[in-house]
Amino acid sequence: MRIGKFIAATAGAALLLTGLSFNADAADGKTAGDILVRGRIIGLLPAETANVTIIGGDVDASNEWTGEADFSYFFTDNIAAELIAATTKHQMAVKRSTSGTVDLGDVWLLPPTLTLQYHFAPKSAFSPYMGAGLTYAVFYNEDKGPGLRSVKYDNALGYAFQAGFDYKLGGNWYFNADVKKIFLNTDVTVTTNTGTVIHADTDLDPWVVGLGLGYKF
Repeated sequence: MRIGKFIAATAGAALLLTGLSFNADAADGKTAGDILVRGRIIGLLPAETANVTIIGGDVDASNEWTGEADFSYFFTDNIAAELIAATTKHQMAVKRSTSGTVDLGDVWLLPPTLTLQYHFAPKSAFSPYMGAGLTYAVFYNEDKGPGLRSVKYDNALGYAFQAGFDYKLGGNWYFNADVKKIFLNTDVTVTTNTGTVIHADTDLDPWVVGLGLGYKF
């Protein structure tokens, strides 16, 4: 299913479920004061655009998959805050430039994201939610490509939107599916071995899609 359709389907299900009641035991549902810890396998899929000086072209960042941990705290039965932590290593390049494809090497990205969520049916076996929040992206361990003196990525603050659902498997265990759209801009400064400095104002704007398991405390 395409990501846009996934979000639309989740949002539609969430609105429908606000008026429905399942047979799940209310005592076993999500409740104020609960902590839900999840582990997910996520894909971080950049949808990059860039303005590159001197040589022109487009910045390309590789899609990557990794493990992620997240923690949700329920202030009320319906409202929770979620913090996610994961890190990915991306291959970077400038493509379709006047110099052809320029290998920028690779860089690690750590984008902790905090969202405030609304859970539409916290007492139900199928419990969808939507959220919004902030991301602070930290770039580290840059490994420059051949012919380059240095490549520097500025850390950046962005914002995120989220949709997903938890499905109760039994006891305190949940299956989870989640998708986020993160709007993130970074300035990339490339210095060649000849001393030429190239700047790239880059919107990475990744999708983050994930599946995993959660346990409620």
